[in-house]
Amino acid sequence: MTQRPSLDQPPEAFWEELYRPHRENPTLWGARVNPLLGEVAAGLPPGVALDLGSGAGGDAIWLARHGWRVTAVDISATAVAGLQRCAREQELAHLVTAERHDLARTFPEGAFDLVSAQYLHTPFALPRSAVLRAAAHALRPGGRLLVVDHGSRAPWSWDQDPDARFPAPEEIHAELALAEPTWTVERSDAPRREATGPNGQTAVVTDHVLLLRRTPR
Repeated sequence: MTQRPSLDQPPEAFWEELYRPHRENPTLWGARVNPLLGEVAAGLPPGVALDLGSGAGGDAIWLARHGWRVTAVDISATAVAGLQRCAREQELAHLVTAERHDLARTFPEGAFDLVSAQYLHTPFALPRSAVLRAAAHALRPGGRLLVVDHGSRAPWSWDQDPDARFPAPEEIHAELALAEPTWTVERSDAPRREATGPNGQTAVVTDHVLLLRRTPR
């Protein structure tokens, strides 16, 4: 299990502490894509993407390798710097822009063909529905918002709260209050998969997947 940092500190310090092992082991940056993002994006033509809560940068690097121009944002300065370095080392810096944002306060500028929010969970106050609503409004016509949340807890997760609740995709969609038919649901389900943890351990986990598309003009 990943050690959970103390909550008796600002959000920035919490996430900095969580990414300390990555700072000490540069090979962890950009190591792997979240599988549902890879599954969905593999069927899309490359365009301009926004990665919310980019973390170790696996999603941003994967998208760039597949021809996407990516803006990747995270609250952790270590995560942002690690992704920038990884993109340079893999000669992808021209396709990856990494920015530090506390999404509770600021949202990146731009219009996007794909916005990815992979496990955008935090133990701190975050107006998540407002953030995801802003993401939907940042889509270009025909663009997609992919929200993947935990539907169960992996044994190695930093968050082992026994009282945690996992809202279903349809609940997330309802909370966004997006006007139809401007945004339509392309996918809303809860697939199960075998996941691999940081030390090679495996477990079957459930994901909650919501894929919305902004209606083409």
